[in-house]
Amino acid sequence: MYKKILPALCAALVLSACANSPVNAPFAGKSYVLMGEVHDNALGHQARFQALEKAVKAGWRPAIAMEQFDVERQADLDQARLEQPNNPDYLIQKMGGKRWDWPLYRPVIELAMRYDLPIVAANLSRQDASKVVKSGLAALANAEELGLTQPLPAGLLAAQREEVRVGHCNKLPENLLDGMALAQIARDAVMAKVMKPYQARGVVLLAGNGHVRRDMGVPVWLPNSLSMGFVEGSKQGAFDQEQLIDAIKRTDPCAGL
Repeated sequence: MYKKILPALCAALVLSACANSPVNAPFAGKSYVLMGEVHDNALGHQARFQALEKAVKAGWRPAIAMEQFDVERQADLDQARLEQPNNPDYLIQKMGGKRWDWPLYRPVIELAMRYDLPIVAANLSRQDASKVVKSGLAALANAEELGLTQPLPAGLLAAQREEVRVGHCNKLPENLLDGMALAQIARDAVMAKVMKPYQARGVVLLAGNGHVRRDMGVPVWLPNSLSMGFVEGSKQGAFDQEQLIDAIKRTDPCAGL
């Protein structure tokens, strides 16, 4: 996949990767930058990486928070880096698994190692997400710390509920929709929380486009953030900046449901 060549970046941090709508990305120096992805689209991953790498080469030294690592495994992540600080493959071996397409994330991990940038485990674990699905936000031990014991912002649950419905091909049982929507909300709140300690140096979140949407994602919990979507189809207004990427060929995810 990495043999595919994207157009070079334009002036400053302007992206132009296989797309119809380039995004201005002067984000170096920002406290919170949220960079989305279509998980299986290598073109989007490379476009995002090129922008991040250029900012780092220019002198920015942010922490890199990643959806691909659960927060409970931060100590394991740090230990793997201590053991082999310049070996991204070792870290992936220790921390990976079958859930993610790791070759797509390896360049970011290598970049973090090359410039000694913190890598921050940012995701709610599946175990805790399952608790939320079954029992609601109060099932999380740190729900109050996350700000999840207060009433949710108006319309947030309904918006996430619809995203879950559509994302599962309108085939999920109705009684699961609210719980799964709440789990997404919890994930966003967790991602926002782990980013806050890095405000002074700057921090980048790498996560799915749904998590970086201004109207329902992490920005709900981290309002002074810059959101960049890397999308196969325009979602005007969902992000501060939007980069269109060529869609890849894939089987219909709804066909087997």
